[in-house]
Amino acid sequence: MARVVVIGAGLGGLPSAYELRHILPREHQVTLISNQPKFTFIPSLPWVGLGLRSLDRIQLELANIVPQHGIEFIHDSVIAIDPKSHQIRLKDRTLDYDYAVIATGPELALDALPGLGPEGGYTQSICNPHHALLAHEAWEKFLQQPGPIVVGAAPGASCFGPAYEFALLAHQVLKRKGLRDSSKYRSHNYVPITFVTSEPYAGHLGISGMGNSRWLIRKFLADREIDLMENTAISQFEPEAVHLVDGRIIPSKYTMVLPPFRGPRFLREVPGLTDAKGFVPVLPSYRHPKFDSIYAVGVVTQLKPIEQTPIPIGVPKVGLMTEEMTLSVAHNIALELGVISGYQIKPTLQAVCFADFGNTGALFLADPLLPDTEGNRHRAITYKGAWVSWIKSAFEKYFLTKMRLGWTIPWFERWAFRAIGLPLVEPIQTDTSLEVIHPIP
Repeated sequence: MARVVVIGAGLGGLPSAYELRHILPREHQVTLISNQPKFTFIPSLPWVGLGLRSLDRIQLELANIVPQHGIEFIHDSVIAIDPKSHQIRLKDRTLDYDYAVIATGPELALDALPGLGPEGGYTQSICNPHHALLAHEAWEKFLQQPGPIVVGAAPGASCFGPAYEFALLAHQVLKRKGLRDSSKYRSHNYVPITFVTSEPYAGHLGISGMGNSRWLIRKFLADREIDLMENTAISQFEPEAVHLVDGRIIPSKYTMVLPPFRGPRFLREVPGLTDAKGFVPVLPSYRHPKFDSIYAVGVVTQLKPIEQTPIPIGVPKVGLMTEEMTLSVAHNIALELGVISGYQIKPTLQAVCFADFGNTGALFLADPLLPDTEGNRHRAITYKGAWVSWIKSAFEKYFLTKMRLGWTIPWFERWAFRAIGLPLVEPIQTDTSLEVIHPIP
């Protein structure tokens, strides 16, 4: 019997545990460790921050759903991991494992800039449930005495979509309150919005753009009279001001800036396990290149950009990519255990993203996520329309239903992706042939 431990119960961890349980016989134990008692559908947090969605609507109690699917659930924090001795240390005990899947998600690097973050700083964040609630509390106070708003992303940030969503949703909320009338009719309580991004240009998204995303995002912002400052580095924050590296100061009574990500401390403390930022390097199979017992999925994996930008930024790992990683990791661990035979597989790293912008939305499809060295992809498509917002709401409900039922990507969803030419995984190709792994006798 083997014990496979999944660390983290977010968009990568919970589906990984489900997929492992689905593919592995019950003689093998699957354990899920989470320092949070609830699963949260992270893409909906911009709504939570602006009071457009209650947090409990997008959360599930892990203790209620995980054990009923044959998975051991441990609500605890991981203090340390030792890949050499195959041990994970929690607060009160130590677990032995045969394989560990690291799916922790990111740690927010709030010490990257002075004044960054809602606790001990002067900015809001929508990167985790706690911060989204704090952002909503600050938003309600802001509405009592409104003033200038700054939304954006700090140098080193890698997830830009939620910042655009927040800025455009905030415009829509304020417009309904009469605080964002057109310039011709501006009153004394008009709320200016400034979007500051470390991207080389708006719509770059950390992936060299996606279709016509550059022009689409610029038009969305311009049509709503949101001032755009692209390729701009923030240096620090004060209670009602955002300081830029070039010396300019932007007044702000409400500031929502996405911070850089890094891997959790307990990973960074293990020699050779992560890169300098705490991200886990992986082979195409998503196994660690040095520690055979370690796999990783989601934001915590290392994904290097293909270009150097004037201001350092990271590469996003979106939800569909993470699900592709979970399929690959579960399959490849099953191969190692001799449960199945065949080829190792890898994720195709395609991205499909829905963004709600208030009275409209945008769908982005990148196949694959990162272009080749010449800037080309198989496909890069963007669509816009109110229907995108409806689809995002429907997908939220669908994904939460999957997590209740113990599904990762059911057969009909895989069939749908294949039908539109998006295979989620593919065999790993070596220099000469496909590497086949047979069951252990």
